[in-house]
Amino acid sequence: MRTVTILILFLLCILRASAQVKEIPGAKKAIDTLYYTVHSDRCKTMVPIPVALYAGPLGDTRLPALRERKPAAFSPIVNRIPLLQVHGNVTYDGYYQSNSDTPYLEKDIYQHTLTTSLDITVKNQYPLHLAFSTSKGNSVLFRNLTGMNLRYTNRDFKQLLLDKAKSWDVGKLKQLREVDSLKAKMDVDWTKLERLKGWFAAPRQKQRMVEAKEHDYNLRFQDSLAFKKLDLKKPNFSRPFMKFPDKKEIISAGKDSAVALLREEFAQKKMELDSMQSSYSKLEKLYNKKRTALGSKKASLLDAIRKSKNDEEMISSLAAMNLPDSILPPGYKLLLSMKSFGVGRTMVDYSELTAKNISITGVQAEFNPSWYFAFATGAVDYRFRDYVVNANRPKQYLNIIRMGTGQKEGNNVIVSFYTGKKQVYNYNTSTNVQVPDNKIMGVSVEGRWQVTRNNYLVGEVAKSSMPYYARAADHQSLGSSMAKMNQRSNEAFSVSGFSFVPLTATRFTGMYKLMGPDFQSFSLYSSGSQQVAWLLKAEQPLFKKQLTITGSVKRNAFNNIFDSTSYSSKTIFKSIQATFRRRNWPVLSVGYYPSSQLMKISEDKFIENMFYTLAGTASHNYTYQGISMNTMLSATRFYNRQTDSSFVYFNSTNMQLTQTLFLKSLTLSGGGTLSSNQDYALYGADGNAQYRINSWLEVGAGLVYNYQTVYTNEQLGYSGNARLNIPKVGEFVLMADKGFVPGVNKQLVPNKTGRLTYTKIF
Repeated sequence: MRTVTILILFLLCILRASAQVKEIPGAKKAIDTLYYTVHSDRCKTMVPIPVALYAGPLGDTRLPALRERKPAAFSPIVNRIPLLQVHGNVTYDGYYQSNSDTPYLEKDIYQHTLTTSLDITVKNQYPLHLAFSTSKGNSVLFRNLTGMNLRYTNRDFKQLLLDKAKSWDVGKLKQLREVDSLKAKMDVDWTKLERLKGWFAAPRQKQRMVEAKEHDYNLRFQDSLAFKKLDLKKPNFSRPFMKFPDKKEIISAGKDSAVALLREEFAQKKMELDSMQSSYSKLEKLYNKKRTALGSKKASLLDAIRKSKNDEEMISSLAAMNLPDSILPPGYKLLLSMKSFGVGRTMVDYSELTAKNISITGVQAEFNPSWYFAFATGAVDYRFRDYVVNANRPKQYLNIIRMGTGQKEGNNVIVSFYTGKKQVYNYNTSTNVQVPDNKIMGVSVEGRWQVTRNNYLVGEVAKSSMPYYARAADHQSLGSSMAKMNQRSNEAFSVSGFSFVPLTATRFTGMYKLMGPDFQSFSLYSSGSQQVAWLLKAEQPLFKKQLTITGSVKRNAFNNIFDSTSYSSKTIFKSIQATFRRRNWPVLSVGYYPSSQLMKISEDKFIENMFYTLAGTASHNYTYQGISMNTMLSATRFYNRQTDSSFVYFNSTNMQLTQTLFLKSLTLSGGGTLSSNQDYALYGADGNAQYRINSWLEVGAGLVYNYQTVYTNEQLGYSGNARLNIPKVGEFVLMADKGFVPGVNKQLVPNKTGRLTYTKIF
């Protein structure tokens, strides 16, 4: 062991002798060590500092020290903004059903749907949204649909501005260069200030005062003994670390002792410290003032985006802030003024009497700086009203232009002119009838009055061209029939309003429409009879917004494309709904509202039946013995008759209880159902297990049991599913199910379904 130690010491000596090093001035080498001792700023002792050795030329005997490191040169990083940033998803859904769950009889139905939704940002400044969807199947009921839409909305642009404002790096602004300079100077002054404070707090200063007193005492002692020839420059102290002036130097300085001289030094340092503290305090106040101003500027930016009453007010606020291009891109005023712009399958939602919730394939734009302008043109496709009826439609198209003054969300007056071709016949009409000239034309004047901040009214009057048969009888053109002022049957008016009562948080909504028998627009399906529609709706939160009650009464507020041409509904529909939410309590919801069911009465004729439904739900999430659970109970009562529908559950009462347990990677659920009417009762029970194997694989399976009384019919079904998530590829979900749907003779028939879904998010 001793030999090994000697060899290690010998090798260390060779390394030390051959190291290429740089001496530390004033450092003293510790004997037989690889450490250096340097003087500490806070005491008189010598502190050992470890020193790394580096190999040097043979024979180099310079002392070891720390190697000098020079920072490596690097090129500045340039943040390049890409032209396009694209995020979104792609989804494919393949669906198979052996029997249709509708009043229509169809078997072996399949449907393929491909959709994609892309959020595109151009140069990190301009947001666009691209959507594409195509659906194809073999059902005679559902139409094959393909549509694409490229749109811009100032809502997306505002959200982009809001995100930038939240993450606004104020250090990159030109206005902050002065603040950055102040901050740098503050850092330097703070270092000096702390160093000076450390000078006073160092034990060394106390030691100096002690030794100065010893020095003065020795001088007095030597004078008393008349040792005049003693060399006072070398006092005999027990700890001779300080050098003090001799007596002549003290006298020449006008002082009577070394203590007085040292105290004067302390006083000068104290004055220097006070001056530095005062200067730093002023600098800090200036810095905080400028920083607060910039912070308020950021807050003002957020307020301008969030709280502006309209786009005109927002534009004015942003323009006054002198913001950089990184926040407000070129053309931001135009982009904020443009409410929306769409190409492809897009929505037209303008007014009650012109075009409301109409789907077209074409172009739509809405522009609203201090004045208002909008237009739309394209082929009409009532996709959301007749999607489930796969029948040939006459070609329809819409052209509309709107101009006015004021803000759309505030006071305004807007004039609209529309024309196009619209199917005014109902779909129950025989297809053997020759299709007449269905061109229409109309004009409307709409006004909005913001009564108070929480109350507004909207009124509109309109006049259209006469129907083709009336024009033919009077030999009139579209324009002349519309311009005939003594004709009142082709007129319509509407009024709507909204009110909010802050004291009680109550919301009121109302609407009234009166349309003459000859009035025509793209918002109205029926013609040939006078139409009256009205709606009253109220929403009231109670018990600190824990209970919300919503009720409405309406007449003919929904226009049905399957109604007779001269049909005028006088039925008044009532609905009420209440929802109760309280922390750690079950969520309760109950509602009474009208429902509808579409019926096919012949090859080309349809009818829609309306009936009331009473529904209630109670759901509760809780933890029991460390296990998360959910219990849900729902009940439904249909108030329809067998003559209204072939629905197997007509005029029935339905109840369902479901219990779910969440056990880390395993989820268990089960429950029971009851459906009963005047003829029979249907009981059911089901159970399901879902197991998450890991982050990319999940499987599940379940069983369902049905028992139908009177017919003594027992049936057993099953279900299974799997989810596979492959990194960089996407997620696959596979589902198979054997269930039961209404059939003939009031019995359930087996129905097998399968679904394959692929989703890729990027």
